[in-house]
Amino acid sequence: MKHRMQHRWRLLVAAAAAVALAVAGCADSSLDPDREHSDGVIRIGLVWPTSGVYKTIGDDLARGWQLYLDSHGGKLGGHRVQTVVVDEGNGRELVRPGIKKLIEQDKVDVVVGTITSDAVEVIHPETTRKKIPYVATGGRPTTISDVTWTWHTSWQNKDAGNAIADLLRTTVNGPVYAIGPDYIGGKDQVNGFVEPFVKAGGKLANPDGAPLWTPYPNTTNFLPYLNAIAASPAKAVFAFYGGGLGVEFVKQYAQAGLKDKLPLYAAGFTTEGAVLQAQGAAADGIYTSLNYAPDLDNAPNRAFATAFQRKHQTVPDLYNVTAWDAALLLDRAIADAGDTPTSASINAAIGRLGAIDSPRGPWRFGAKEHSPIQTWYLRQVRADGRGRANVVVQTLTTLGQ
Repeated sequence: MKHRMQHRWRLLVAAAAAVALAVAGCADSSLDPDREHSDGVIRIGLVWPTSGVYKTIGDDLARGWQLYLDSHGGKLGGHRVQTVVVDEGNGRELVRPGIKKLIEQDKVDVVVGTITSDAVEVIHPETTRKKIPYVATGGRPTTISDVTWTWHTSWQNKDAGNAIADLLRTTVNGPVYAIGPDYIGGKDQVNGFVEPFVKAGGKLANPDGAPLWTPYPNTTNFLPYLNAIAASPAKAVFAFYGGGLGVEFVKQYAQAGLKDKLPLYAAGFTTEGAVLQAQGAAADGIYTSLNYAPDLDNAPNRAFATAFQRKHQTVPDLYNVTAWDAALLLDRAIADAGDTPTSASINAAIGRLGAIDSPRGPWRFGAKEHSPIQTWYLRQVRADGRGRANVVVQTLTTLGQ
């Protein structure tokens, strides 16, 4: 009996100590961008899809990020790194509680990740208000303004369409049909093509002269929309669909008999990453615009692609690269943020970075937009004995500030 009482006493003391530590931890205000952790560890919140239509992209982002950490001894800027992952899902629903947990409970110094614009719209105001650097790896929507604490290693949503608009205007002999998913990212991507295309004299084949928007994220049967395209005077199609939606759209485009009748041009995300192999022969011949292709011939890409293929037995994609670049720029920024880096000093150091020597080629942040000034390429899906790849056909333009 005596031993049991002593044991219970020890448990109560331990529990009380744990509560006291938890309360003390909560007292560390996440509103203070100059806070530092006594253990010297940099705490990073990672936000990407581990479920939903973009799960394969989330897997790709995680692989690119982890490859950089693994090749640098698990450290960034000479500091040990502790990461916490929250699921982005399809956007807002899971991100709202996720970012709250990262800031208030995990007390992260930096937030990294996201692919959807919906997620950006949720995270951006929170990290801005709490003064925490947000290094985004997916699209930048047109709806955010104050980017003091936000940095995109990826692209602005309108860039992919903008990059290819003049090519279609000058090479397609007739009107072009525009189609995409009905959410901010989809509208930005497709309007990025439509606006400069029409402004320069291009004609849309859509009956009302405006893009066709399909319900997001629940459209699985594209046949009614494809029938509308077939009934139009279109001579080509421009589309944007990513993740699982991209697989379904491309496969059904071929099944509907459009593949050999109407050339399909798309924002590069439509055939990027794991979705390309899932699309199979249906994707052959599709032209896309993107800021990366695995066959780019530069020293950083050769080293990156070799290391990636050695670890994953497949060629890298843009999502691997934007997450790799996020780790790369944080490695440099944290090293330049003082002996005891804080959210504020890391953010300031990011702002001082010059050219990023990336696998996609050198790029730098635009001073106002905090997104890359970078080259965009026309690519075509081509098959060989080993599978399919997005092969560079030509350089399109340089976009950014």
